[in-house]
Amino acid sequence: MGLAIAAAPFALAATAWAQSDPLPSWNDTAPKKAILDFVARTTTAGGLDFVPVEQRIAVFDNDGTLWTEQPAYFQLFFALDRVKVLAPRHPDWKDREPFKSALAGDMAGLAATGEKGLLEIVAATHAGMTTEEFAGIVSEWMETARHPRFARPYDQLVFQPMLELLTFLRANRFKTFIVSGGGIEFMRPWTEKVYGIPPEQVVGSSGVVKFELRDGKPVLVKEPKVEFIDDGPGKPVGINRFIGRRPVFAFGNSDGDLQMLQYTAGGDGLRFMGLVHHTDAEREYAYDRQSAFGRLDKALEEARQRQWTVVDMKADWNVIYPFEKK
Repeated sequence: MGLAIAAAPFALAATAWAQSDPLPSWNDTAPKKAILDFVARTTTAGGLDFVPVEQRIAVFDNDGTLWTEQPAYFQLFFALDRVKVLAPRHPDWKDREPFKSALAGDMAGLAATGEKGLLEIVAATHAGMTTEEFAGIVSEWMETARHPRFARPYDQLVFQPMLELLTFLRANRFKTFIVSGGGIEFMRPWTEKVYGIPPEQVVGSSGVVKFELRDGKPVLVKEPKVEFIDDGPGKPVGINRFIGRRPVFAFGNSDGDLQMLQYTAGGDGLRFMGLVHHTDAEREYAYDRQSAFGRLDKALEEARQRQWTVVDMKADWNVIYPFEKK
């Protein structure tokens, strides 16, 4: 929690929650108080920290911040399924990375290829497909695929506390964006239904597409080339390119989000920078510095030095997933 946020009285938050708790899945610990205080101060007209509505930009990483990212990124599971389907058409894949690791089920090898390797898999397995066809495959996979540990559809493994936070921010006229290293076209088919974030407010990594007329119909066709990687230092670049305003509120969970948090912190006025720290092995997963996916090391150190808000999942959330409430 930042010094400026910590210094203000928690009572200010009463104006923001309208006499009811907007974050019931959050325990009454420092992170919740910091969020409520920030929103109260930035939305109180005439206050020193007031932020005009058009500047209320809130950005969120997706993997590990809004939904689970273990034992591997969910888009990686999607890509692995597609590689297996298409492998008979590409015999060279068995000897070429990242496809070699994908076919062998070698998660460590895949992790070593990073976001670029994942995007190469996605691009190669969908070359020649229209964006509409790709969206259809993603939607079908979301309905049929199941997480290896929880045996639930992947879009059920979203974090209830973050859903509440998104709703709370929008109720206070913040515009919420996803800024993720994941593929933009992988996320857009389902983010509005799951998070309430429409496709035009999703920033992500992307492959090259080209315009074609197919049977007289204008379409966009995916090519097997990576265009933009929205991770690490690419995130501020993506924010500038696709949003056009520096955020005042940012949440991540890994070193890949560090530059996005730094960029947010670098603006004028009161700012909120948050990290989700995965500490609950029983209800979700516990990992940080040594994880192959969602490594949290340098960002955690900087958050502690600069007194950003760090959410301890085990201590600060009384519910992890929406289905726990039932």
